[in-house]
Amino acid sequence: MAPSRRFHANDRDYAQPGDLIEIFRPAYQHWALYLGDGYIINVTPVGEAAPGTIDSSKSVFTKKARVRMQLLKDVVGDDTYRINNKYDSSYAPLPVEDIIQRAQYYIDREVSYDVLGSNCEHFVTMLRYGKGVSDQARNAIGATAVATVAVAAFSLLGVALSRSREKHN
Repeated sequence: MAPSRRFHANDRDYAQPGDLIEIFRPAYQHWALYLGDGYIINVTPVGEAAPGTIDSSKSVFTKKARVRMQLLKDVVGDDTYRINNKYDSSYAPLPVEDIIQRAQYYIDREVSYDVLGSNCEHFVTMLRYGKGVSDQARNAIGATAVATVAVAAFSLLGVALSRSREKHN
């Protein structure tokens, strides 16, 4: 399935067991792994009140997540999703039986969570490829580095301008 096609919660189910599911939330993407028969596995912050939703502000600060098996349509809700096995060209997917077996092991368990180093995308790519990767985290780290450099540059510029004014006064 081409990764550019988006689906709604009640659309026909095109996903195959082991597929990565990218769910488009208003401010970020949530990732899940398709198990079959309409079910996915995903991570949610520990203590999450509504199991079908993710509060992005809560996920930034949590250090633990619960692995849940849920209906795809319940997790998607009013948002859209797409099948996105985007790392298949870089990493060989494990056999589907192994992916599902690995996923089932984690259901209802708590796992470590870190929005930059061990997030929902890391979790599902670890299940599919045996290696946790996340472009979303990599991009956030890159943006943070750029912002840090920009702040430092403006600070140095401010100091230089201040010293220049002091010399002229």
